[in-house]
Amino acid sequence: MNRILIIEDEEAIAELEKDYLEMSGFETTIETDGSKGLERALNEDYALVILDLMLPGLDGFSVCKELREKKNTPIIMVSAKKDDIDKIRGLGLGADDYMTKPFSPSEMVARVNAHLARYERLVGAGASANEIIEIRGLKIDKTARRVYIDGEEKTFTTKEFDLLTFLAQNPNHVYTKEELFRNIWDMESVGGIATVTVHIKKIREKLEKDTGNPQYIETIWGVGYRFKI
Repeated sequence: MNRILIIEDEEAIAELEKDYLEMSGFETTIETDGSKGLERALNEDYALVILDLMLPGLDGFSVCKELREKKNTPIIMVSAKKDDIDKIRGLGLGADDYMTKPFSPSEMVARVNAHLARYERLVGAGASANEIIEIRGLKIDKTARRVYIDGEEKTFTTKEFDLLTFLAQNPNHVYTKEELFRNIWDMESVGGIATVTVHIKKIREKLEKDTGNPQYIETIWGVGYRFKI
C-alpha cells in the first residue's frame, strides 16, 4: 500500500484529504508542523508528499527545497495563494505540481494517482543492465534515475529528470514549449508552458558551467528548445 504524507496545519483540510486518500486505498499520515513534516519525510518512506505552503516551524518552500536535495519523492504543493510567482517558485524548488485552495478532494486524489502512476512507470521497469545516455561529460542513468556531470552526481526532481531525458533521447530535434509540456506533464498542471521554462532554467543551473552559453539544451528563439549533440 502506498504511503502518503500530508504536511498541513489546517486540521480540517488535512483530515478531509486523509479521508479521501484512505478511501482510495492509501495509507496516510498527517503532520501539522513544517519542521516535523520534513523530518518525517526524510526519515520514512513515502510514495508522495502533499505539502502546504504556509506552515508553522518551517514554511513549505523550505521543506520542499530541503526534501528535494535528498529525495526524489513526488511533491504536490498546495496553497491558498493564487499568485503565479508562488506557483513558479514552488515548481522551481522541485515541487511536481501546485494546487490552489479551495480544490476538489477528488481532483487531489486524481492528481496523486497520476503522479504515482507516472513515477512508477519510470522507475518500476526492471532491466538486466542500466540504460545509460552519455554525451560530452553528461551521464544519465535512466534505470537508476541518476544524473552525473563530469563524474559528479547532481540531484534532479522527477520532472527535471524526465525533461532532460526526453530531450537527450531526441537530440537536434527542436521542440516547442507546448510540445514539451504535453510530453512531460501528461495531465493539466498549474503554470502551463511557463513550467517548462522554469524547469529548463533549473536543469541548466545544474549542468552548465556557463548558463548564458549552454552546451546541452539550446534555446531556439521564437520556437523552443533542442538538445545539442
